[in-house]
Amino acid sequence: MPAARKLINEESSVTPAIATATMAPSSTSLDDVFISVKTTKHYHHSRLPAIISTWFQFAKEQTWFFTDRDDPYFQNQTNGHMINTKCSSSHNRRALCCKMSVEFDRFLDSGRKWFCHFDDDNYVNVPRLLKLLDNYNPREDWYLGRPSIPAPLEIIKQGPEPSKRPQKVKFWFATGGAGFCISRALALKMTPVAGGGKFITVGDRIRLPDDVTMGYIIEYLLKKQLTVVEQFHSHLEPMKFLNKDTFGEQVSFSYSKSSRDEWNILKIDGFDMKDDPKRFMSIHCHLFPYVPNCPHR
Repeated sequence: MPAARKLINEESSVTPAIATATMAPSSTSLDDVFISVKTTKHYHHSRLPAIISTWFQFAKEQTWFFTDRDDPYFQNQTNGHMINTKCSSSHNRRALCCKMSVEFDRFLDSGRKWFCHFDDDNYVNVPRLLKLLDNYNPREDWYLGRPSIPAPLEIIKQGPEPSKRPQKVKFWFATGGAGFCISRALALKMTPVAGGGKFITVGDRIRLPDDVTMGYIIEYLLKKQLTVVEQFHSHLEPMKFLNKDTFGEQVSFSYSKSSRDEWNILKIDGFDMKDDPKRFMSIHCHLFPYVPNCPHR
């Protein structure tokens, strides 16, 4: 093997690919995308209104909320887009994998070109998401997202036979709390392993949460690399350091609140903190100043 190629191969085993791709032959429309938002009955009233009043308005037909109980009020608010997964409302590994399994199967049934998962603490810049996807061909294998750890995850995997020695497995995964997207071509390759509820079985086997299980299936089982997109953001990073001048380029934002009542939120002017503690209305009006309920400039 030539030395240069050997170096590239060694490098790629520890560094995920940065987002560079050729343009897809046709532009991405909203109807090409299936957007799923994972939530739970505990957060319906505290988290969903901020989403429904902001970015959901740009993707009402494409966005579905996956939860764990029937809720007539929010079923009405979302025009029938609440799906009771019948999964547990716990935040444990198996409940999370159960919901992701339902999300994945619903995407496969939708026939759409892209599966984009987000959490209920994400603000999604819908036009920017479409612009991002426009750079990739859904008929090719794409796993787009951002890791939350500085190195590939390393786990010990037991071989198929108890007598075989356990082996170390390394792979990257896109953190679910920032959002990620998977092309239909890749999802179809995942179907024999992850479709029809099999996703839960894989999660049980490696005993890891839903986003990690997704990375394991794609990177380890299917040998398809995560393509890093820095414009996805989770509450695991300090939101205050995001530059206001770049907000329009970002795909997702998040927030969190510590046990000491300290908020990890975007540093942005706009609505009063008591009216908009998560800053979703403020970022929405910053990005789209002429939508309803924004103070016109």
